[in-house]
Amino acid sequence: MAPSTASSRNGSALPLALPLGLFFVAFVLAPMLLLAWVSLHDDAGMTQAGVGQYAKFLTDGFNLAVLGNTLWLGLKVTVLTILIGFPLAYLYTQAPGRWQGPLMLLIILPLLTSSVVRTFAWVVILGRQGIINTALLDLGLIAEPIKLLYTPGAVAIALAQIELPLMVLPLITALMNLDPNLRQASLALGAGHWRTFWQVTLPLSMPGLLAGSLLVFASSVSAFVTQTLVGGGQQMFMPFYMYQQAIQANNYPFAAAIAMLLLVCVLAVVVAINALGRRSKGFVHA
Repeated sequence: MAPSTASSRNGSALPLALPLGLFFVAFVLAPMLLLAWVSLHDDAGMTQAGVGQYAKFLTDGFNLAVLGNTLWLGLKVTVLTILIGFPLAYLYTQAPGRWQGPLMLLIILPLLTSSVVRTFAWVVILGRQGIINTALLDLGLIAEPIKLLYTPGAVAIALAQIELPLMVLPLITALMNLDPNLRQASLALGAGHWRTFWQVTLPLSMPGLLAGSLLVFASSVSAFVTQTLVGGGQQMFMPFYMYQQAIQANNYPFAAAIAMLLLVCVLAVVVAINALGRRSKGFVHA
């Protein structure tokens, strides 16, 4: 009876999964295959097939520097969101029930606003006549406005604020699922609060931490709007480089190769983080 029941369930689930499968094929797999096909041309007119675009990218120091800066930006943003998001998520789990609603509203509030609007807000805050420079000038701490906008630090800070909910929400889920008795037992056995955090709370919250890191890293390295507006075009990252080659230079094969290389690098990071998750103490093996 059990095999037949399982077969009937799988048969009934297949029609329900078919629309999602067709959507994935039409709007994810097919564009990816088209992008890969365009990248396998040596000339902008797409008359000669080959891997020349990949060779051109991988043998040029400037191109490799752009790729490295993009991946380094993703790492910086991920670390910043962890440093800010973990205390915020922990505060949410320890707060009384009546405060959790307002805290959750503050956490998800950035998601309710367009990323373009939030990015322009950072342009206003960090500009030469922005809020920070104006406050520092009024306090007499600086004699003239300092350059905050169009710097790597400004891009990282703006992206960290924009991507912060993607880190906090998985962390809240992981921390809410922790058994509070484990922490109490650790404290009762003589471990201090910091030792309990490092040896109990942090390892068991690792699935949420890794999930948030994946979301933040993938989103930050591909955040064209924020990278371009806050970076001001002076900071070259892969999304803007891709746009420049496709729209301004009309070199679609090279732009497609840039996109494929960025995709491969992000997938490599995803695989590495998943491997780390399987080896972490907090990972629940299937």
